[in-house]
Amino acid sequence: MWTHEACIETHATPARLWQLFADVPGWKAWNAGIEHIELHGPFVEGTTFTMQPPGTDAFVSTLTAVVENQGFTDETVIDDTRVIVAHRIEPLASGLTRITYSTRITGPLASEIGPMVTGDFADVLLSLREAAERP
Repeated sequence: MWTHEACIETHATPARLWQLFADVPGWKAWNAGIEHIELHGPFVEGTTFTMQPPGTDAFVSTLTAVVENQGFTDETVIDDTRVIVAHRIEPLASGLTRITYSTRITGPLASEIGPMVTGDFADVLLSLREAAERP
């Protein structure tokens, strides 16, 4: 098993972050790791989406949990390797909001895939924060 967690704090509200998360086609505006993305239904548990990172093949992921203003989890299965990423939104007592990407990968390619999946998460979170704080 391979795990990774990245987080950042923002002045943006959970509702503002949720707007950005729920707008799946809009992810390309703040995630440079997406060349093409398509949601196949509403942004709810059980819906799939197809995502293609630059220079690689597209893959299909499934939304396994979706809770408005709190976050969502997606799961991608490639051969016998399962990638689960939880995208959490947490209001803090300070008035800030913490965004956390928590990743768990199991299967024979976990240690190989792990760094590729999460390598840009720090940059993605910075871009997400910037987009969320933009007036």
